[in-house]
This record gives sequence, C-alpha cells and structure tokens, in this order.
Amino acid sequence: MLRSTAVFSAMTFISRIAGYLRDWLQASLFGASPAVSAFVVAYRIPNYLRRIFAEGSFSSAFVPLLSELKQKGDEKALQDFLDHVAGALLAVVVLVSGVGMLAAPWIAELFLALAPAGTDTVPLAADMLRITFPYLTFISMTALAGAVLNSFRQFGLPALTPVLHNLTLIGAMLLLPRFLGVDENALAWGVLAAGILQMLVLWPAMGRLGLRPRFRFNLRHPGVRRVMTLMLPTIFSSSVSQVNLLVGTVFASLLVPAAQSWLYYSDRLTELPLGLFGVAIGTVILPQLSRLHADEDAGGYSKSLDWGLRMVLLVGMPAALGLALLAEPLTASLFRYGAFTGEDTRMVGYALTAMSVGIPAFMLSKVLLPAFYARKDTRTPMRAAVITVVANVVLTVVLVTPLYRMDLPWAHAGIAAATALAGILNAALLWRYLRRDGIYQPQPGWGRWLGRIVVGLVAMAAVVVGLREWVGDWTAMTGWWRWAWLLLVIGAGAGVYGVVLLVAGLRPRHLRH
Repeated sequence: MLRSTAVFSAMTFISRIAGYLRDWLQASLFGASPAVSAFVVAYRIPNYLRRIFAEGSFSSAFVPLLSELKQKGDEKALQDFLDHVAGALLAVVVLVSGVGMLAAPWIAELFLALAPAGTDTVPLAADMLRITFPYLTFISMTALAGAVLNSFRQFGLPALTPVLHNLTLIGAMLLLPRFLGVDENALAWGVLAAGILQMLVLWPAMGRLGLRPRFRFNLRHPGVRRVMTLMLPTIFSSSVSQVNLLVGTVFASLLVPAAQSWLYYSDRLTELPLGLFGVAIGTVILPQLSRLHADEDAGGYSKSLDWGLRMVLLVGMPAALGLALLAEPLTASLFRYGAFTGEDTRMVGYALTAMSVGIPAFMLSKVLLPAFYARKDTRTPMRAAVITVVANVVLTVVLVTPLYRMDLPWAHAGIAAATALAGILNAALLWRYLRRDGIYQPQPGWGRWLGRIVVGLVAMAAVVVGLREWVGDWTAMTGWWRWAWLLLVIGAGAGVYGVVLLVAGLRPRHLRH
C-alpha cells in the first residue's frame, strides 16, 4: 500500500503543479474580480455533482461491489455488472446535465441570492453553468474507468489524468478569449473540454484490461439496484466537504464581491496536501479494505486502517501547520501577479490560515470513510455527514454574523473557520462510530507515534517562524526572490521535521504496512 500510495501521490503532485500554473494564470488575468466569483459558482455546482456521480458516492458504492466480483473470479458476472452500471450512470448524468442547463438562471440566482443588486455576476454565472453542466457527463464516464483501473491496482494513470484538466484550462484561458464576447467564459469552456479529454484517455486504458462496457439500461438489474442502494446514503457522507463549500459559497455572496474568489484560492491551496496524501491513501485503501472484508479478515482490516490513519497524521499535521504559518508568503509567491493585488493576498492569507486548522481532519475523513464503504455500510457515515452539514451552517452564522456586522474586511475567514471546525467534527464522529462498533482496534504504539510528530512540529514551527520574520515583507520582493525564499523556508521546515523524527526513533520500516 505504501508503494501504491507513493505512485498515486507522485502523479497527483504533477497534477498539482499544473493546477498551480492554472491558478496563477487565472489570478494574473482575472484577479479576484466578480467574474471569477461567477466562475466559482459555475464550477463548484457541477463539481459537487461530480462527487455524487463520479469519484465520491458512485465510486464508494461501485468499487466494493466490483472488487467482490473480481475476488470471486466470475468474469461473465463482472462484465454484465459493468455493462448495466455504465448504462444506468450514463442515462442519469445526461438527464441531470440537461436539467442543469435548462435551470441555469434559477440555480445562479439561488447560489448568489445574497449578492448585491446591480452586478452582472448572476447572468454571467448562468451563462457559465450552461457550459459547465455537460462536463458532468464526461467526468462521470472518466470516473467509471478510473474506478475500474483502481480496482485492478492501476493507480498511476487515473491520478495523472487531472493534469489534462489543468493544462486544458490553461490553454483555454490563453487561446479562447480572442474568440469570445466575455473573456471569463474561457474558463467554463476549458472545464468542458477537460472532461472530454480525460474520458478519451481513461476509457481506452480500461479497455486494455479486457473490460469494454456495453451501455445497457435496466434500473431493475440486481447490480444497478445494489449500487443505487449503497449510493443514496453516501451523497452527503462522501461529499461533505463539497457541501460545506457550497454553503460557504452562498454565505460569501453576502460579503464583498471578491469574498468568493478569496475563499476559492485558499481552498485551492488546502487541496494540495489533501490530494497528495489524503485522497491518495483513501483511494489506495478502499480496494484493499474491500478485499479484506470479502476474505473476512477482521484483523488485517483493522491493521490496514490503522496504517492509513498513522500515515495521514504523519504528513497532514505538518502540512496544516506549514500552511497556517506561511499563509501570506505562500499566497504572495503563488498569486501576487498581474490583477491580483496586495489586498487579495492578505485576504486569501486570512482564509487559508483558518482553513488550515481542518486539514488533518479532512485527510482523516478520506481514510475513515472507506472503512465503512468497504463493508457496504453507507448509512452510518450519512448520519455523521448530516450532523456535520447542520453544524457547518450554524457555525457559519455564528462566526460570520458578528464579523459582518462589524464591517471587518476579513469576515470571509469566518466561513473558512466554520468549514474547518465542521471537518473536525465529521472526522471525530466517523472515528467514534468505528470504535463503537468494534471495527477499528488501534494498534500499539500510538502514544509514541504522536509524541514524535508533536516534537517534530515544535521544531519545524520554530524554524519556519524564525525565517519568516527574518525575511519580513514578502509582498515587497520580486517574484523570483519570493520563490527562492519560499522554497528555502519550506525546505528548512520539512528538513528539520524529518531530522527530528529520525532522532526520535522513526525509521522507514515504520512506514510500511
């Protein structure tokens, strides 16, 4: 599992580099303008649905059933299952995409209901939604192929294809504005083209496994009904962070027009460690846990889960601390170019600091959820998700309202803090349910493991804070100097953290499952 996680993380790292280039270009061209806020709405809504019909709810229900058929060795049953699931999925996402395109004006008004009157954000968001909704169809087919490849322990290509998403958006921003009436629509067209390209890459790769789905539509097929039964409760549980982001998007429309853009850029930065490690370990561990459950190996099941939790905390806690301590230097180095102002830099830094508190919890949830899905238990995490979403709404109101009434420019940081606290609650509930039901038994050595991490974090914080204060005002430096100092500080902090862990007794053998 460590080797598979390393492959997935390496491919994701390449994707994140391309993602940074995309965000840098977007920030340089459009800054934190209202048009970017419109794109955030047009991008997040299909992206949330993607979590349902693609990587999230669908994969959580589909992979355990596919792994079970694969373990039994019944190739005919596996092919029949794949044919009917592919047919049902295609029919549903085409219908949802069509309805979304028709309802785009009302959807834009709903999510921008609190926006100030007289702005063009709502009609622009509606135009973009008509373009981005068909993306759902293509990315869902891409996710189907990726889930099949992951079930056969082929993690590299599915993790690498998001590079196409980012490169396509970069090409769209550079090439399309000259042909469009509204330059920002290039972002929406880039999203659609990216979905098509990713499908064209993964679909042949699935065919090379000897699995070529023939789309058969029959909602009464036993396999389809099992997938639907397992999917419905996971709609909240597997996409709780996306739901919380949508809640934040609605509340952000009440604040200054740039608030949604500031939250978007901070969210993109928190996605880096989450994608590199949390999603990587969660993706790798789901097929593993599904096989162990099929083999009725409860001890191996608990040990695999324990390994995943330890790995997540080992990298998640320093990642969260590093983002919090270097929020403004990171934002300045990555985005402070062109139309992206110094005020934007500070505001994104506030949101990033608040959001960083929840990063370890977000990553833990990516590992805890597969522990339920592998056992085909989708109802228990749904309960945790409902509680989490309600808590997020309450926390957002409680934290943002006084900041908004005091007219503080960083009121949007309250939305980020509410999302982080809700994420911590979600992870705590999932862990509690697993312990209550006796599914997870912590292995010996947790106290020593956490002690090493804490000592490493203290040393890392001392080095990072010292260097950050010595450098001074990052926005006053040129781009190259910002990058040089940023890499130096990150390298020094990571190096000290690693050395302290080694001195405290951590060895490479402790990382293996």
